[in-house]
Amino acid sequence: MQDATPPSSSPPQQEQFLQVLSRDAAEAAFVAALRPRPLGLEELGLDLLLGRVLGCDIAAPVDAPPFDRAVVDGFAVRAADLFDASDVAPVRLRLNAEVIHCGTAPGLPVTPGTATPIATGGPIPRGADAVVMIEHTEPEGDGIAVARALAPGTFISFAGSDIARGQILLRKGVVIGAREVAMLAAVGLDRAPVWRRPRVAVLSTGDELVQPGQPLRPAGVYDSNGPVIAAALRENGCEAVHLGAIPDDAEQLFAAVQAAFAAHDALILSGGTSKGAGDLTTKVIAGLGAPGIVAHGVALKPGKPLCLAVCDGKPVVVLPGFPTSAMFTFHELVAPALRMMAGLPPQNTARITARLPLRLTSELGRTEFAMVALTEGPDGRVAHPVAKGSGAVTAFAQADGFLTVPALVESLAPGTMAEVTLFGPGIGAPALAVIGSHCVGLDAVVGRLSEQGVQARILATGSQGGLAALKRRECDIAPIHLFDPATDAFNTTFLADGMRLIPGWRRMQGIVYRKGDPCFEGRDLNDALAVALADGDAIMVNRNQGAGTRILIDRLLAGARPQGYWNQPNSHNAVAASIAQGRADWGIAIKPVAEALGLGFLPVADEHYDFAVWEDPRDGAAIAAFTVALAQSAGDLRALGFDPR
Repeated sequence: MQDATPPSSSPPQQEQFLQVLSRDAAEAAFVAALRPRPLGLEELGLDLLLGRVLGCDIAAPVDAPPFDRAVVDGFAVRAADLFDASDVAPVRLRLNAEVIHCGTAPGLPVTPGTATPIATGGPIPRGADAVVMIEHTEPEGDGIAVARALAPGTFISFAGSDIARGQILLRKGVVIGAREVAMLAAVGLDRAPVWRRPRVAVLSTGDELVQPGQPLRPAGVYDSNGPVIAAALRENGCEAVHLGAIPDDAEQLFAAVQAAFAAHDALILSGGTSKGAGDLTTKVIAGLGAPGIVAHGVALKPGKPLCLAVCDGKPVVVLPGFPTSAMFTFHELVAPALRMMAGLPPQNTARITARLPLRLTSELGRTEFAMVALTEGPDGRVAHPVAKGSGAVTAFAQADGFLTVPALVESLAPGTMAEVTLFGPGIGAPALAVIGSHCVGLDAVVGRLSEQGVQARILATGSQGGLAALKRRECDIAPIHLFDPATDAFNTTFLADGMRLIPGWRRMQGIVYRKGDPCFEGRDLNDALAVALADGDAIMVNRNQGAGTRILIDRLLAGARPQGYWNQPNSHNAVAASIAQGRADWGIAIKPVAEALGLGFLPVADEHYDFAVWEDPRDGAAIAAFTVALAQSAGDLRALGFDPR
């Protein structure tokens, strides 16, 4: 801070603004002098994180859920036992001699013709691949009668289906709300690094000002600027320190401004910027530091008297005295810089209209709030429902907001234009929408992309779901790993006319098993597969239909349907967790996932994980940025066990 003496307390002469700048010129001068950026990190506990801005990416240290679990009260069963069950011919199952509650580790397998009582949240025992609700059964002797068939996976939440270990759970820059706190707690994290909030002093100036709650004296006006500016600062991620009002006295004003400037990260004053005889504040600012005032007078209506200064790296702003002018200029030119200092994104609207790409069903008689993620389609914003079930918390990580389905509506048709309530004012459709097969390597690329200022949305639907969304032009990039047995090629033959591939990386898929398993240990692929298929006790774990890995599995099995085939979780992590925890004995997953859990691995296919895009993309600059980020991620990908192409 420069040495300074108080300006004379004698009435100054009336002064005209030396140069009135355009709005854009004033903003450019202010930002160039300030170079706003976050102020530094501090680590806070969960109870202090609400409203704070995350300072770095957070990766999940564990899977959630950590094991396959029931989502209803009922009985763990084998779906194959109930294939012919009906009201006319119910199937009788014998009950096993244990009851599985939350926190109870299963001790007995579910063998053909048996069932195990299980409570909501209880771990699924070995051999079971579905849960029948207790309401759909009748007691019968030492067993139960079941009058309906079940598909494998019914009422089961698979390990890692909500959060996969190593997955980027929250990204740097997110504003932490209750949903983010829930996600941190769900993976056992009790604290997180956040950007420090800028401490901003607020001073009002003027002989006429009276603080609210005090009697109004003759010729006085209540100080409404101070409280409203403090509230606006808090809305924009700052810690506001309201210091009251200072009369138009040079010595008092000088002392108050000097003290406030020294003790805070920024200073905002209101009043005293006009060209009248009471203008003292700009003279006081002149002694605070370099470069000083960068704009005094801006071509705004209202708001012309605005004064913007940067003193020794701190913003000092003098807002006009009239409340409307003060708030207009604050939100237009001051708040964006302070939000950058707080690590916040630019502010946005709270509600938007978007189109549903697919039918959204709802339960009649109940108002439903459906969480959606936004992308840009050819006709405007598209709202993709992202719900994963009542127990999932990662839907919040993907969602931008929600839409409301009224109680008397059972579905919203494809193409419906719906109002979306956003979760935050800065939320909207990202620059890039990435829909298709997910891979942990993609997180590394998106992280590099965010360093370029390009935000991406990732929705995991499987390779075929991604291609379908790309064909509808509801996403920009579709990650795929689809093998064509007719050509022995990956991905290229699945592209529609007008699409092209951005080469990604190669990753090894293989049979994953527990080390020491005699079916696999020390054997080559063909021998191990033959032994496993011949062993009636060897349980496999499959992948969901539509996944590129599922196509590889079906080709490998050549029509065989081993025990566990219809057990179909939707991620590599869930496959590995099922094997590591003994619910299954083998499956197909990528090598890094197997290594993370200490499992054995037999290579099956060195597949290509590539990115389908249109030759005439919606945003060519964003696609180019993605290509740059992909190249920059080569080292990160190798560290994860992938081979960049």
